[in-house]
Amino acid sequence: MSGKILNVALVGLGIGRSHIVEGYLPNADKFRIAAICDLNQDRLDSIGEEFGIEQRLTDFDALLQMDDVDIIDVCTPPMVHYPQIMAALKAGKHVICEKPLVGSLAQLDEVMAVEKTAKGKLMPIFQYRYGDGIEQVRKIIGSGLAGKPYVVTAETFWKRTSEYYEVPWRGKWATELGGVLMTHAIHIHDIVTYLMGPITGLFGRVATRVNDIEVEDCVSASCVLESGALASLTATLGNQDEISRIRLAFENVAFESDHEAYSPGAKPWKIIPANDEVAAKIDDLLKGWVHVPPRFETQVARFHDALTNGAALPVTTDDARRALEIVTAFYHSSETHTEVSLPIGRDHPKYQSWVPAAFRT
Repeated sequence: MSGKILNVALVGLGIGRSHIVEGYLPNADKFRIAAICDLNQDRLDSIGEEFGIEQRLTDFDALLQMDDVDIIDVCTPPMVHYPQIMAALKAGKHVICEKPLVGSLAQLDEVMAVEKTAKGKLMPIFQYRYGDGIEQVRKIIGSGLAGKPYVVTAETFWKRTSEYYEVPWRGKWATELGGVLMTHAIHIHDIVTYLMGPITGLFGRVATRVNDIEVEDCVSASCVLESGALASLTATLGNQDEISRIRLAFENVAFESDHEAYSPGAKPWKIIPANDEVAAKIDDLLKGWVHVPPRFETQVARFHDALTNGAALPVTTDDARRALEIVTAFYHSSETHTEVSLPIGRDHPKYQSWVPAAFRT
């Protein structure tokens, strides 16, 4: 099965174009774009012509009826992820879905229940996990060489002006489902837990300070992780340049990410060992390193391996739940001025929705 080419139907051609360019074209021996779907006919035709894709549809339900489609790749605005994921799983398709996976922990638990009995597998997108830098750091931590974790700081300092919000669904609770927490910082916060393990306590604040929008564009939190390590999470959409910066301090080594905003894992990270002995062990561990392509290229390649060879899914709905628990905890903590314990269960006040009541449809 490892050589099988899987047919993909891609819905939503905004970020969806990046999935094609960064994910499927470099993995042309693994995937074929069988169909594309978008409500914007001009964009549909433009991308169809650009990549030679003949099947161009404006009806999502029509994709579900295509027997030759193995995977539905959902790249639509956040408010329609939940119904499209559910429909695709029930149609027996494998599913890839952009972040945020859904709009509440309640919805996510429903998706996870359907996933357990579905024919297809579901993979959330967290493409920032991939690249030489993050892979090397994860290998060092996993080997035990790093030792006891102390602290981590994570900064998502990006810039979004009013023009960004001219796209009708952005900046609104009903359609974007959140702001910088949901659409931007969720990547860097996922990296924190990917490398350091789950957050168990969070005290956070959110604010809207940069643009005239409904949702937040500045956040900051103090956290404790399951290991006992401490974390600081800060994000803004009002920075004058754009960086993503992650710094981790362990007993035997410190790490700092490459600062590139949208691919912090692409280049090797700064690795600062405590002494020459630790440095020699790290060099030995990383000897003969094989390049790991960044972002979508590696994530979708590993998804193919999971579907055809039985490998583990590179990103799971458990990972998506952990990310959305952080979002939920931020909103609740800021509103109540209390620390929130994670994981978050069904009895939590924001389990059904973190969207303020005044904006719920």
